[in-house]
Amino acid sequence: MKKSIFALAMLAAGSVHALEAIPSVVQVPADNPMSMAKVELGKQLYFDPRLSIDGTVSCNTCHNVMAGGADDRPTSVGVNGQRGGRNAPTVWNAALLSAQFWDGRAATLEDQAKGPPLNPIEMGMPSEQAVEERLSSIPGYKVQFESIFGEVSYDNMAKAIAAYERTLITMNSPFDRHVNGDKMAMSKQAVKGMQRFEEIGCVSCHSGVNFAGPKMTLGEGFYQKFPLFENDDIAKYNLDEDKGRYEVTKDAADMNSWRVPSLRNIAVTAPYFHNGAVKTLHESVRIMAVSQLGVELKPSEVEEIVAFLNSLTGEFPEQTMPRLPGVAGESLVGSIK
Repeated sequence: MKKSIFALAMLAAGSVHALEAIPSVVQVPADNPMSMAKVELGKQLYFDPRLSIDGTVSCNTCHNVMAGGADDRPTSVGVNGQRGGRNAPTVWNAALLSAQFWDGRAATLEDQAKGPPLNPIEMGMPSEQAVEERLSSIPGYKVQFESIFGEVSYDNMAKAIAAYERTLITMNSPFDRHVNGDKMAMSKQAVKGMQRFEEIGCVSCHSGVNFAGPKMTLGEGFYQKFPLFENDDIAKYNLDEDKGRYEVTKDAADMNSWRVPSLRNIAVTAPYFHNGAVKTLHESVRIMAVSQLGVELKPSEVEEIVAFLNSLTGEFPEQTMPRLPGVAGESLVGSIK
């Protein structure tokens, strides 16, 4: 089987040993310590569609924690039925990433949480002040914010949501159990797929605890160009139409570069790639091998790697819908001009 020069170089450097079990402790920033009260507030905010201008979109709308943490659509639907330009990444294990969004433009979960409410396509609120005024007009939120933070603010809203998101970690996947000593946790086919994943060079990008690259300083993303090798799938799936990180930096070196996405729970987060154009995991594995490694996989080899990727599905902590604080006698939705 032909290997790309890039893959061979990474193998020679020892990257095949870079697959790691998920940690039991998530790094928490010093300016946003965890507390049960903060997590509960963040959960309410995460599920509350009143953070959108017309009351139709919550964080959970596009990042459904009752499922795989995304929305199963190529691109998400925001206020007024508008379509976003990129596939919604899963929120599960996002706390393990060093940068957020496909293009890495947010350094932390807190930074990421500030984006959607003000995005005109996503939640459509006109300003931070408008969000603060809406939250302040809900007595139950006002009490919680003042108790936890001292005041209602846009930054504190983001801190609460980020605190909740740091609880969204999927432990104990078959792969994790395998790495931790249970050699019966993965099927023989999945073990072969893991070996194949290493041998052809997939691990050169998809390494580390989140299979999203090596450990990086918070705010630094691990980026790769996609696609690297010319092939017919690029035009078929419009893989190079979106310029990726270039849209943030305007640096030609970042053209078609992307933060390497996590592979954890990848089996339950279809469709795939930044534009959500590929419906199946099998097809995405085939395309990745051709586009990033210059390797044509046999169907049996694709099956092996897919079996391995299925072993990365962890156990999802049970989620319950929160009771949202209400407002008596009036509706807040549509009140902002």
